[in-house]
Amino acid sequence: MANSSSGMAVNDDCKLKFQELKAKRSYRFIVFKIEEKIQKVVVEKLGDPSESYDDFTASLPPNECRYAVYDFDFTTNENCQKSKIFFVAWAPDTSKVRSKMLYASSKDRFRRELDGVQVELQATDPSEMSLDIVKLRAL
Repeated sequence: MANSSSGMAVNDDCKLKFQELKAKRSYRFIVFKIEEKIQKVVVEKLGDPSESYDDFTASLPPNECRYAVYDFDFTTNENCQKSKIFFVAWAPDTSKVRSKMLYASSKDRFRRELDGVQVELQATDPSEMSLDIVKLRAL
């Protein structure tokens, strides 16, 4: 059983889907949630490769915490096509205090399970993870 110092257990499917996003580019994004009843982080939504950044942000609930990864494609100033995998810790101000504490205490352990994340963002409202901010962090 997980305790507050170690964070939540991670469902194997989370790691498997992340590997598929990273290696095969099977998904544009993945949204994860903590299932308190089973004390695990689980996959909540998989974003199709054709989905946009707006689709990604729309899939994050306005009043509940989530973790997410997003595979961001961009062009460098030297005109090179690149991509970076972002980890987003979404904790809106309007979410419950208990939920924010649970997600905060489990984040580091979960993040370590996702080998290949290149940039981490923490956001409490949509402006903190706008496309402009993502572009700046990617370069």
